[in-house]
Amino acid sequence: MEHTARLRPPSANIARALAQFALGLAPSTLPDDVWRKSTHQILDAIGLALASRRFPFAAPALAGIRAAGAPGDATTIGGGERLQPRDAALANGYLIHGLDFDDTHPGSIVHPTVACLPAALAMAEATGATWGELIAAYAAGMETAIRLGRAVKGGFHHAGFHATGLVSHFSAAVIAGKLLGLSEDEMVSAQGIAASTSAGVQVFLENGAWTKRMHPGWGALSGITAAKLAQAGFHGPDRPYEGKFGLFDTHMQERAGEVDTESVLQGLGEEWTLMDTAIKPFPVCHFIHGCVEAALTLRADIGDPRSIEAIVCELPAPTLPIVAEPAAAKQVPRSDYEAKFSVQYVVAACLVRGRFTLAELDDDSLADAEILALAAKVQCVAEADTAFPKYFSGAVSVRGAGGTTLRRSVPVNLGSGERALNLEAIVAKFRANAGLTLSRTEVDAVLETLLSASSDTPVRGVARVLACA
Repeated sequence: MEHTARLRPPSANIARALAQFALGLAPSTLPDDVWRKSTHQILDAIGLALASRRFPFAAPALAGIRAAGAPGDATTIGGGERLQPRDAALANGYLIHGLDFDDTHPGSIVHPTVACLPAALAMAEATGATWGELIAAYAAGMETAIRLGRAVKGGFHHAGFHATGLVSHFSAAVIAGKLLGLSEDEMVSAQGIAASTSAGVQVFLENGAWTKRMHPGWGALSGITAAKLAQAGFHGPDRPYEGKFGLFDTHMQERAGEVDTESVLQGLGEEWTLMDTAIKPFPVCHFIHGCVEAALTLRADIGDPRSIEAIVCELPAPTLPIVAEPAAAKQVPRSDYEAKFSVQYVVAACLVRGRFTLAELDDDSLADAEILALAAKVQCVAEADTAFPKYFSGAVSVRGAGGTTLRRSVPVNLGSGERALNLEAIVAKFRANAGLTLSRTEVDAVLETLLSASSDTPVRGVARVLACA
């Protein structure tokens, strides 16, 4: 096969550098802000897993996972199912990502916590690890997932792949390898094995299929499998990222020359990219968040939304194929998942309802004639001035019956950078989500357990509370 290498090689083997970083990371060496940020992100993810159990997509997936797997001792969040660790990781990943309300790292366009927590929780429980050991493994996985996504500058999405569905295989392999006590060579091999399982095509965008929800959990299952195989002596590739036909070469194809392989290595262990992770305030694709805020701030000034004649939404150009096109389909989403990826629907709902919550994704809202009529008036264009992907910016202009046009622009979306959600807001979000399936007493118990866990707290004790059974 004829093959021309386009990838710029890094200065060191990426898999080995990530292995060395992960194996050298101890709970005592984690900066306080990294520990605190990790705790907040885990809290947010657990609340989302609990909320997902309320929705129709949860039961069929959990039933299928139970049927395909086997009983075990690993916890599934919010339920009585006790599964093998790999199956529990798949289930928990599905639940955390089910509502697409989980955190995002803007620069990498990856949902990092769901790429890491399912494997960390399952393997920490299985190995009898402490909460500090879980946090250290989680942090190592977060740096792996984020740095791999950041290196391609959004390129996975442009090539038709769900970035989180790809990188979760590697972050889970690193996490499982650390908690299993793999050697450096075994950790490299585990990442190499993961290169043969990493996948996640974005064809779900055509019909709102449920497969995106499954991708991160499948990455956790595969990463755990890769670590177990490496531990047993299975030999994997040693250059899974930068090698010929490795991750970057095969998945980026003609864009492989754009990959910044060196950025994966830069500042590893000193610069904590997980600190830039953004917790979502709205349950829609993060690409839409700037427009959501702009529409909500306009709502008070427009009076009757039925008087609106035209709406223009400005978004970063790379996001338009995912959340704005084809316009005819986006204006009439057929499911809650399609609605999450439709800027036309989301902005119209914001202007009609003055809010955007999980309630705006129910069947009645999707059939709301007033929202759909307004969605048909939305035109989407490329934003002229944006800091994307550092921030998910956006702007909305509304023209009224008298010809007057109002415009609002959001250069830095709520939840990102200096506008990161504080603990009060994160707890409020957790309570709203967890409260969909738990009593107030149960919500308080989970909240107290997660916020008070210390480095020496046994993960198995935390897991018993998370089972809520």
